[in-house]
Amino acid sequence: MIELKAKPKIRMKSFKFWLLGFLVSCLTPNIHAQQAVRKDHALPLRYQHITTIAAFTANGDLQQLKEALSNGLDAGLTVNEIKEVLVHLYAYCGFPRSLQGINTFIAVLDTRKTNGIIDIVGKEATPVKSTVSKYQQGKKVLETLTGRPETSPKTGYAAFSPEIEVFLKEHLFADIFTRDILSYTDREVATISALINLGGVEPMMKSHMGIGLNLGLSGNHFKEMFSLIEAKVGKKEADSGRKVLQKILDGRK
Repeated sequence: MIELKAKPKIRMKSFKFWLLGFLVSCLTPNIHAQQAVRKDHALPLRYQHITTIAAFTANGDLQQLKEALSNGLDAGLTVNEIKEVLVHLYAYCGFPRSLQGINTFIAVLDTRKTNGIIDIVGKEATPVKSTVSKYQQGKKVLETLTGRPETSPKTGYAAFSPEIEVFLKEHLFADIFTRDILSYTDREVATISALINLGGVEPMMKSHMGIGLNLGLSGNHFKEMFSLIEAKVGKKEADSGRKVLQKILDGRK
């Protein structure tokens, strides 16, 4: 009687070990595959979608923008995050492109809602409380972005047109960049992609790529961004970004 009770326990224990081993062997290839995807895609998925949304907003390709917006939502970007990208871009490609982008987004959301897709709205911007002037607040944000204090005398456009220098500090960097729906890096990815697709603004591209590097983006991140732009938009646009990045990297050797 004792032997008959013992044998089933041994067989059951062996079966459990065999089942565990079988499940592990089935799951392991999938785990390795996921790790390979993460390793191969140096540019985070979030930034890939911000890149394409900004590109098509800047160049006015609304048909492609529809797909990019829908893909961004499918990938996990919230409604408010995408809306904030489109709002942010008015500072770089103007109200007409930004408003066209927002109207396109409204149409995309309406279509998705009709099809039974419920998209996550996401958080609102946190009210900014500051004891310093808006100009000083914007100056502090800019210093964080560039990684260096702004102590030099005004030159170039800032000296020629002090008004626009004030607008940049008070509105762009104090009003827009401090809205925490997007991170500084999110905003720079959108900005750089928009500038690349606007064309003819290489000095601004250089400044914002430098900011991107200061915020933690790498040369490989930019190279993948350019490859994405080449595949989605065109080689001419991607090559313009590559040339500017190469000049920056050469200057840091």
